[in-house]
Amino acid sequence: MFKSVRVNRRARPKTAIVFAFADRRVASRPPKPFSPRALAEMLNRPEFTEEVGAIAEKVLPIGRLIVVGLGERKAFSPATFRTAVAAVGRRLRTLAAGAIALTPPDGLDPSESGRAAGESLGLLSWDPKLYKGSATTGRAPYDLTLTSSNEKFLDGLEFGLTMASSANLARSLGQTPPNIATPMWMAEQAKQLCEETNMTCRVISGEELAAESLVGLANVGRASANPPCLIRVEYRPPAPKAQKKPQKPVVLIGKTVTYDTGGLSLKVNNGMVGMKGDKDGGCAVLGAMRAVAELIQPPFPVVALLAAAENSVSSDSFRPDDVLTFRNGVTVEVTNTDAEGRLVLADALCWACDAENPACIIDLATLTGGVVTALGSTYAGYWCEDDSLRKDLEEASQATGERIWRLPMHSEYRDMMRSPVADLINSNPNRHAHPIQGTAFLSYFVKTGIPWAHIDIAGVHKTTVDKGPYVPGPTGFGVRLLAEMLRRRSRGTK
Repeated sequence: MFKSVRVNRRARPKTAIVFAFADRRVASRPPKPFSPRALAEMLNRPEFTEEVGAIAEKVLPIGRLIVVGLGERKAFSPATFRTAVAAVGRRLRTLAAGAIALTPPDGLDPSESGRAAGESLGLLSWDPKLYKGSATTGRAPYDLTLTSSNEKFLDGLEFGLTMASSANLARSLGQTPPNIATPMWMAEQAKQLCEETNMTCRVISGEELAAESLVGLANVGRASANPPCLIRVEYRPPAPKAQKKPQKPVVLIGKTVTYDTGGLSLKVNNGMVGMKGDKDGGCAVLGAMRAVAELIQPPFPVVALLAAAENSVSSDSFRPDDVLTFRNGVTVEVTNTDAEGRLVLADALCWACDAENPACIIDLATLTGGVVTALGSTYAGYWCEDDSLRKDLEEASQATGERIWRLPMHSEYRDMMRSPVADLINSNPNRHAHPIQGTAFLSYFVKTGIPWAHIDIAGVHKTTVDKGPYVPGPTGFGVRLLAEMLRRRSRGTK
């Protein structure tokens, strides 16, 4: 990792990075004073293979020249470029190279390639060891300075680095252990972010949860010494003088279960290990709000709702067989207390529909193990029946490389969630269409006519491999996806 990554338009680098395709055709020319002759010799070295991220380097009297492979020209894309830049970024971490010059590759708009490079190097700078102690030793990270002769590329670099810093905020929140990251601690992080970015924050907790009929949060969190809350963050743009009526907000919802024991339906064996990550949907939404305030600044309001609770075990735990009556009047028979995320999300969805008058709703959640079985860690599963919102999300996915795959919704899936005692059950034990069950349940808490997308990030919110711009730990998945979706939506409203 790097201590920091920044752009300096006046830096005098001693290291230059250029790119080439698998056929040894140069995709970017070396900056002066590096000569094309030195580059040609490096392209014929055996270490420069056809793979994306292949590296050849040479130390010259004037500095270090590094050539990075982009793979096949026909397959070149922003995602390919992120991978290539991550490979050279990992090499730079071992060199303490200081200032480096980058030349944008052919085949991509310089702003687009600069953004991809900035995101990749920014994500690579994140340090997963948030709590280093006296037993940790090693070389201290250094500051990396980036420069280029292409102004559009530099603008893209700055955009990408800011986007990455928002994702890294989500990663740091997700990595924070549950003895620190309680629901109220998450509320304090939201308040701090709002103070820094001129957004507003409201925290609904205690008796106010009951007054607002937020029964999912109240019941899921009641066994814990750390009380639950609904955290509301709002970005509001300056109102244009010509605007006569308030604009509807885009509402982002994040499942923020700060720790999940499974409740009385206790997780087995080592199933609890890593459950601090059950808050990563909320962490991503909070990271996206930072990008909204600092970078995207859309001309419409954006509201974030973080449904925060700790699912613990005590004599006051909610039980299988309990029946809960939600804010919208829907009754739910609890069949599994380990299907708690959908209960707290139901509260947030009801609130969004009742209190926010939303233009659309998008929720992110580590909701089901079934989506991991279906899609692994390659795609997040998502459900959306609105054509316009689906188009916005899929285009944002293509631009950011945060992949989503649409899964079906049908009335038969909704019928699977019917209860013989109440309106619904929160989990069907037959496990059929398991990743769809959660979405079918949540659909009962979204008013007809409101565009809504549910994104299940259970398979992509963390990684166990040290690869590309990521190290093992949280990925911040969803921050860049949501921010880019809002950026594209902004273009249509200006």
